[in-house]
Amino acid sequence: MTDNSNTRTTSPEKRLQQVQSQIARALALSHRAADATQLLAVSKTRSAAEVLELYHLGQHRFGENYLQEALEKIEALADYPIEWHFIGPIQSNKTRDIATRFDWVHSVERVKIARRLSEQRPAQRAPLNICLQVNVSNEASKSGCSLDELPQLAAEVTALPNVKLRGLMAIPAPSGDPEQQRIPFRLLREALEQLNRSGLKLDTLSMGMTDDLGSAIAEGATIVRIGTALFGPRESMGQ
Repeated sequence: MTDNSNTRTTSPEKRLQQVQSQIARALALSHRAADATQLLAVSKTRSAAEVLELYHLGQHRFGENYLQEALEKIEALADYPIEWHFIGPIQSNKTRDIATRFDWVHSVERVKIARRLSEQRPAQRAPLNICLQVNVSNEASKSGCSLDELPQLAAEVTALPNVKLRGLMAIPAPSGDPEQQRIPFRLLREALEQLNRSGLKLDTLSMGMTDDLGSAIAEGATIVRIGTALFGPRESMGQ
C-alpha cells in the first residue's frame, strides 16, 4: 500500500518519481519489461495548472471522471499534446463530447454506449481506444458488465467501425491484503486471455490504483490509474 502521509508537502516532481519507482519495482519483481505498464495520472478535481505541472515533468497521459470539468481542462490545455482518457461513468447524452475530445475511454459497459461513441467519433480522428469495464467483484454498487456478459459485449464492440477495442478495465472492491487484491486482477487478466484465445487481439489491462498498484502489476496491468499519490490528498472530493 502506498504511504500518503507526506504527499501534501512533497513536491509534484518527487511524488511522480516515487510513483515511477513503485511501478519499476513492481515490474522487476514480476519479471516484466520495464515499459510494460503505463502510468495514467487521474486528474479529476485537479486544476489545469496542476495537470500542466505534471505534463512539464514528463507525464503526458491524464484520466478524467467528470465530463464538464474535463472539457474545461482540455480546452485550457489545447496547445499541449496530452493524451486524454475518460474513466468515469458514461451517460448517453454525454457520448458526443467524449467521442470528440478523448483518445481513450476505459468505462464502456454497454454496447449502446459503444455504438454511440463509434457513430459520433469525428472522421478525421483515429479510432477511439476503448476498454470494457468489468465488475469483477460482483458489487451491486459498481458499474461494469459481468464476466458472463463480457464475450458477447466484446464481440459487438469489436464490430463497430470507429472505435478500437483495446482491453478491459476494473475497479475491484478495496482490500488491504496484497494477496486478496490480486484475485480480481487475476480474474480480469484471465478474461482478457480467454477473449484473445477466441480470436481478439487485446493488449490492455487498465487496473490498479494508488493503494493496489503492486498487486495489479503482478497480475499483468498495462495501465495503472493513479491520483492521490501523484497529486496529494484532495482538499474536497468536489463533484
